[in-house]
Amino acid sequence: MSDCLIVGGGVIGLSLAYELAGHGCRVRVIDCGQPGKEASWAGAGILPPACPVADDPLEKLTAISNEMHRQWSAELLASTGVDNGYRRSGAVYLARNATAAEQLDRFAGLAHAQKIDAQRLTHTELDDLEPSLRPSGTVAAAYLVPDECQIRNPRHLKALLIGCACRGVEITSGAAAEDFEIRGGRIRAVRTNLGPLSADRVCIATGSWSAALAKKLGASPEIKPVRGQMVLVSLLRPAVSRIVNEGIRYLVPRADGRLLVGSTEEDVGFDRGTTVGAVAGLLQFALSLVPDLATAQVDRTWAGLRPATRDGLPYLGRVSGLDNAFIAAGHFRSGLQLSTGTALVMSQLIRGRQPDVDLTMFRVDRDQTSADIQGSPKRVRHELPLT
Repeated sequence: MSDCLIVGGGVIGLSLAYELAGHGCRVRVIDCGQPGKEASWAGAGILPPACPVADDPLEKLTAISNEMHRQWSAELLASTGVDNGYRRSGAVYLARNATAAEQLDRFAGLAHAQKIDAQRLTHTELDDLEPSLRPSGTVAAAYLVPDECQIRNPRHLKALLIGCACRGVEITSGAAAEDFEIRGGRIRAVRTNLGPLSADRVCIATGSWSAALAKKLGASPEIKPVRGQMVLVSLLRPAVSRIVNEGIRYLVPRADGRLLVGSTEEDVGFDRGTTVGAVAGLLQFALSLVPDLATAQVDRTWAGLRPATRDGLPYLGRVSGLDNAFIAAGHFRSGLQLSTGTALVMSQLIRGRQPDVDLTMFRVDRDQTSADIQGSPKRVRHELPLT
């Protein structure tokens, strides 16, 4: 019998498995499909900087996650031979109207207060940094955030899968959790299409699908899917050298010359399809920033379902009333970024240790009302201007 059964083989589940196994735990991961192929695979892999000495639990979790990404990337490369594309590329943040500029200035003020480097750029400085970046209309404000990093999601998932296998994690594809056998305040078995599976502890990490499973445990986390569509293009020479952020959309340059264009936020249920309108809008956005992309080739398009929560915070913790049931889900656009820190604190909780981050804010049974979240500061990334 496993020490821990993790339901869900995305970046959260695999990271937790990797961390637990590193502490000598016997871990099994089950996934109803192919591990690492849902929202974890589909994301852009942007790692905005965070305050290294923050008191806010979310900011602290982000800072821990960023440092662990740097460490894990080197560790996974050494143990698996897979380069996950981690690099400190830096980022440019843009605003093209007065309202967005005011919001971007507030973002920079918050960044400075949190000891995050955000440098306001003149038009000349922006041209010198990114000569191919020629935004249409007026650039009302621009900032350089030199410490923003990136990871290539598919490569990171590949490295995690190999890394988990090297640590003895048992990973089962095509195993759908359907229900639970509960007796005496504990999960005695997880009922799956392959039969019942038992473990000392069980953690649900199924992203957008977590709410339905949690309901069977008497929990009611509010998690819903939000579709994000993406476009990957390739061109003869790199278009930009840094990540370019404008509101919720971005350009992410890859080391091989490709450029990732994202993303949308669509409330369409569990529909993973891509649409002509959304793809056209993303391409128009990219062209409005880099006109040279007119000759670029569209490599592919895809969409992922991000697990959104009502208050913008993930659920991390124990299921009330059950000694051995845990949930780690609802990371929305920050799943990959927070995966390492989530693995650390959930591994500590599951192993009976005191987590390095106070998880009260993220508790599974929190009352999701405006009063409950009032005054809970979001990290800098959540304060970006929307266009």
